[in-house]
Amino acid sequence: MKRFEADVLALGDALRARAEKLAAAESCTGGLIAAACTSVAGASDWFERGFVTYSNEAKSECLGVPAALIEAHGAVSEPVARAMAEGALAHSKAQWAIAVTGIAGPGGAVPGKPVGTVWLALAHAGQLTRAERLHFDGDRTMVREQTLRRALAQLRSALERA
Repeated sequence: MKRFEADVLALGDALRARAEKLAAAESCTGGLIAAACTSVAGASDWFERGFVTYSNEAKSECLGVPAALIEAHGAVSEPVARAMAEGALAHSKAQWAIAVTGIAGPGGAVPGKPVGTVWLALAHAGQLTRAERLHFDGDRTMVREQTLRRALAQLRSALERA
């Protein structure tokens, strides 16, 4: 996590300056976002909690994502990513939430959702949740690390605009 330290420190400084906290809801990254955030001293000032909701059941049980939503759109979809981010806000004391769900590979691809497909959603209390579809090349490790990098960048950018 050392290679992400500068990004995490800047993110933490921005959240601390606003007296706000972050929650992460992760599927394909399996806790990498939370691990990166908590790899720096003082993270408890701004990182509230992380949810690793790898299974569909965990998405429903921990974050309140409706099973019907997952069934209708698939776990790797815009509606599910948005629901994960909003669920992380609802089930925490954070003002910001980031959610990622994707297909890191090497298997798991379905028509229209190749390996490397990731949905990233960002929620801020009282604002419209934003989501974006991403596609990353490379092996499983590369897809997960690129997802982490993009999540940190999106958070920093959103905080700069807020």
